[in-house]
Amino acid sequence: MGIVERIFHSVLFEALAVTFSVIGLALFTNHDVAALSGTMIVIATMAMCWNYLFNMMFDYFVQGEKILRSLKTRIVHVVLFEAGLLLVTIPAMAYLLNVSLLEAFVMDIGVTIFVTIYAFLFNLVYDHARVWVVTGHIETAK
Repeated sequence: MGIVERIFHSVLFEALAVTFSVIGLALFTNHDVAALSGTMIVIATMAMCWNYLFNMMFDYFVQGEKILRSLKTRIVHVVLFEAGLLLVTIPAMAYLLNVSLLEAFVMDIGVTIFVTIYAFLFNLVYDHARVWVVTGHIETAK
């Protein structure tokens, strides 16, 4: 995956993640949608930078066709990604929403659980769609 495609992948992923996260947080918290939107855009920007760097490092260590990655590899990928991201997003969320670190932790864990499932499904679909776009047919894991 080249630089342009990595950027496309990250932007598409984050745009959808922000939209779904704001909707979820608005349903389960008393925060204003505008404040949540601004916060999630900041978090998404942090996540895009981390996404780019993390996936470059992950691809360096886990080589081969992404379409052939096992379920175990995909789970390790998303857990490591989200754990690294939490280290910086909890303080940012606390500051931007003017809440305690504990409240930010609870909110961020909710978003992280959602985004973890979303990331797994997004990347699975993206990898298969990418193969279909590039080759004209769908590959399956062996």
